[in-house]
Amino acid sequence: MLDISVAYNRYKFLGNEFLTWLWFMIETNQHQLRRYDPDLVSLNIGSRLVLENTRNKAKETIIIKGEDANLEEGLLALKKGAVVTEIHLSYKAGAHHWQFSLKGESLNISKLKLPETGPVETPEDLEGAVIEKTYLIETVIGLVNNLFSHFVKLRVSDEWRNQTVSRIRKWASS
Repeated sequence: MLDISVAYNRYKFLGNEFLTWLWFMIETNQHQLRRYDPDLVSLNIGSRLVLENTRNKAKETIIIKGEDANLEEGLLALKKGAVVTEIHLSYKAGAHHWQFSLKGESLNISKLKLPETGPVETPEDLEGAVIEKTYLIETVIGLVNNLFSHFVKLRVSDEWRNQTVSRIRKWASS
């Protein structure tokens, strides 16, 4: 069995590849994402995208910020071998809207903004509010788990090597 720090350092690239694949899927294949969440209305890049390129011994970090940020610089970085290390997402399912960030090396969810919930007017409403907030948090965790699970299955398949990598490269070059 691998020591936890050895496993972390050996496989942390998977999270960055996952975020890169997720950006590709968001831009090119939204309808396929609905297979992993039938309630999905949209999943979009939010206000922040961080990429890193470590190919030439020197670490280059590219940060793209802003609500209407131009992602062309990110695509250029992908062409040069960068991967996404952090992504801010806007997720809509049903009538609800979430915003959150994902870090590639750990898949930690941060900056989670939940949909509006009803006001707590009486002490009896408190339990329902807690249950509702828990459900809303679990929804985002479930989305990330479903997407990552699919990504890992794809990543270890022949389809990754034979088709997906070339499609991502073609998309980044377009």
